[in-house]
Amino acid sequence: MKILVTGADGQLGSEFRHIAYGYPQHNFIFTSRTSLDITSEESVEKCFVTHRPDLLINCAAYTNVDKAEQDIEAAKKINEYAPSILAKYSDECKSILVHLSSDYVYHNEVKQPMIESDPVHPKGIYAISKLAGEKNILELNSRSVIIRTSWVYSSFGKNFVKTMIKLGQQKDELVIVNDQMGTPTYARDIAETILEIIPKVAKQDFNGFGIYNYSSLGETNWMEFAKKIFELENIKCKVYPTTTLEYGAPADRPLWSVLSKEKIKSVFSINIPHWEDSLIKCLEELK
Repeated sequence: MKILVTGADGQLGSEFRHIAYGYPQHNFIFTSRTSLDITSEESVEKCFVTHRPDLLINCAAYTNVDKAEQDIEAAKKINEYAPSILAKYSDECKSILVHLSSDYVYHNEVKQPMIESDPVHPKGIYAISKLAGEKNILELNSRSVIIRTSWVYSSFGKNFVKTMIKLGQQKDELVIVNDQMGTPTYARDIAETILEIIPKVAKQDFNGFGIYNYSSLGETNWMEFAKKIFELENIKCKVYPTTTLEYGAPADRPLWSVLSKEKIKSVFSINIPHWEDSLIKCLEELK
């Protein structure tokens, strides 16, 4: 298949670049903001006319949750408007669209793993724009798979794991939020899962398009996540708890982000690793 990947310089896009050699049956076309403006109809149309991809994986997103509260136009342009453009031209080209979304769209405190049909209550510009992007895609391209994921980290780009290693080596102690529950998810696992499900999605009789949750197995909080990173890296920094309210970030954070993966496991027969096992693999990549 000819696979177009947007946002190829981000965490997930970089993982696709890294593992693409292991999938010689596919022809990958990697684009970043310098080579493809996904907010421009003219730019996207030209890209689809030129490459005629069988499948588009949209890894591009505005992910600075706090900055989005002030940078409203940019966040909506990338997370809401651009997906509608990509959906429109992928549909015209008869391309399948795989799009990455976020646990933030739920913002429920149900205290049990959230399923795809649970109510959504996005809070903050980032969450609202991500949900709007989902809706635009589902309206414009019926052959779309939307994957909601959580707490993404990678050996590439900026993320919690790399920040904790840096701060843990510089400081004797840190104060970290411990009342947000969720699951850290290694971006490479997401990339490998998407490439694993593509053969099924591409079949003519596939009728499972729509929304899927994907994150690693298990659950934790940010403080315990940091402590596990320090334990594995033999970093002696002490960690103390604080609450989301006390921390006072500009944007609302969901206190419960544990996702049920039963749908994606049953439809695609995939195995999902535990977050601690994936963290070990990522830390090995960073060495």
